[in-house]
Amino acid sequence: MPTSIRLAPELSNRLDQLALKTGRTKAFYLREIIEGGIAEIEEYYLAAETLERVRKGQEKVHSASSVRKDLALEG
Repeated sequence: MPTSIRLAPELSNRLDQLALKTGRTKAFYLREIIEGGIAEIEEYYLAAETLERVRKGQEKVHSASSVRKDLALEG
């Protein structure tokens, strides 16, 4: 799926230099960066959405002590 992004000149130059020095394409490094970072970004944004639901009282929460009690881990 072709995608276009606009990079700041400094970042674009760094990517150009990395590709030139290693003999790999810029697309290779962009794929690596995206694959390596997407899980972290998903985790952050999905956690932020969950936190917002908790704050609005739309998400059920459980205390650590109630979970331990429910799982018979106390005592």
